[in-house]
Amino acid sequence: MGLLSFVKNAGKSLFGKAEAAEPNVDALQKEINDLGLDATGLDISVDGDKVSVGGSAVDQETKEKIILAMGNVEGVAAVEDNAGGGGTFHTVEKGDTLWAIAAKTMGNGAKYTEIFEANKPMLSDPDKIYPGQVLRIPG
Repeated sequence: MGLLSFVKNAGKSLFGKAEAAEPNVDALQKEINDLGLDATGLDISVDGDKVSVGGSAVDQETKEKIILAMGNVEGVAAVEDNAGGGGTFHTVEKGDTLWAIAAKTMGNGAKYTEIFEANKPMLSDPDKIYPGQVLRIPG
């Protein structure tokens, strides 16, 4: 079990300006489906700006990607992982590049492609990351 913090006002907007940017399960489920991620076995609930994930995921990698997909949505401040296990994550800071993140977290900047691959389909381009975004660092 763990609680991952996210930047509430950063990330992909799913809820439109007319709404108070409060996340809801249906919009988050649609985002997961649109990304082609399999949430079978996971129970997702929302309480204000906090999302909780429980149950059993298809696999650890998919669970981590689902947590990141939900957390990197505007209006979500935290995702609580009640599904067990844990991964390594990095919050992008101003000036970060995938190369710099790989050098810092994996000891070799050339491994940035591994971070890029570990965050697909949420990342479509290795140069399109933003401060506050949380990335999965492969083991």
